[in-house]
Amino acid sequence: MRRAGYILVGFAALGLALSPVTADARAGDGGSFGSRGGRTYSAPPATSTSPYAAPMQRSMTQPAAPSYGAPSAPVYGRPAFGGGGFMSGLMGGLIGAGIGGMLFGHGMFGGIGGFSGIIGLLIQIALVVFVVRWLFRRFAGPSTGVPFLAGVGRMPQAMPTGLAPSGGGGNPGPALSQGDFAAFEQSLQAIQAAWSNQDLTALRRLVTPEMLSYFSEQLSEQASRGVRNQVSDVRLLKGDLSEGWVENGKQYATVAMRFSMVDVTRDGAGHIVDGSLTEHVTATEFWTFMRVNGGNWVLSAIQQGR
Repeated sequence: MRRAGYILVGFAALGLALSPVTADARAGDGGSFGSRGGRTYSAPPATSTSPYAAPMQRSMTQPAAPSYGAPSAPVYGRPAFGGGGFMSGLMGGLIGAGIGGMLFGHGMFGGIGGFSGIIGLLIQIALVVFVVRWLFRRFAGPSTGVPFLAGVGRMPQAMPTGLAPSGGGGNPGPALSQGDFAAFEQSLQAIQAAWSNQDLTALRRLVTPEMLSYFSEQLSEQASRGVRNQVSDVRLLKGDLSEGWVENGKQYATVAMRFSMVDVTRDGAGHIVDGSLTEHVTATEFWTFMRVNGGNWVLSAIQQGR
């Protein structure tokens, strides 16, 4: 039994050694925060790099107020009483006849000659309903409202991964070039370098003011603990576009990126307390970039992928 236990422990250690190592001390501390405009609380579409993006944990963008919409429109074809069609007309005729008999002092069914009068009334109503329906179908032609009503509530087809029109006004997404994707990769490396150097001035040129406030807060927490995180040799392993859109004169692009890096944390004396200088760790994240027309891309949100 002791030998079997040693074997199990050995397999467990081997599994840990062979499993991919993930980093959580990089720029952003492995969190999900920032703003994606009107899509801040909508999940980015899955990509071949990552099928999932974690929801926002922190954002200065307020969630949209729930829309209760206009009062419900009447549901055509559903009567307010009875089963509709012939039965609705029949019940209406019977109630009308009964009320008329009561008003003239003949009792509920006295006004139509008793039970035999009821049978005659039913036949007349049936004939009237049949003739009216035949005339309506003959002269009104086919109805165009049924297919439209049948489509209400049907889910739209999912849009393919890539550039998507704006959810608000149907504007096309920004026309991204290979230079834009090169800019995204350069931003990944530059932001990690500025983070490692605790250079808020450099970060200010690369991220939105909201993201700068989060990075500044995280760096202050490191200083309070007496440690410093340093990321180096950042390599983009795989990346693709999740979605792009235009909103309020700003262009947005969300890209999924899997990258590796050397990620270590040192104490005040320079000793490594976490990570290794000889081992690369990997991370998968969705980065959302924003720019005004003709401007440079800046980071506006980070979301964890998998």
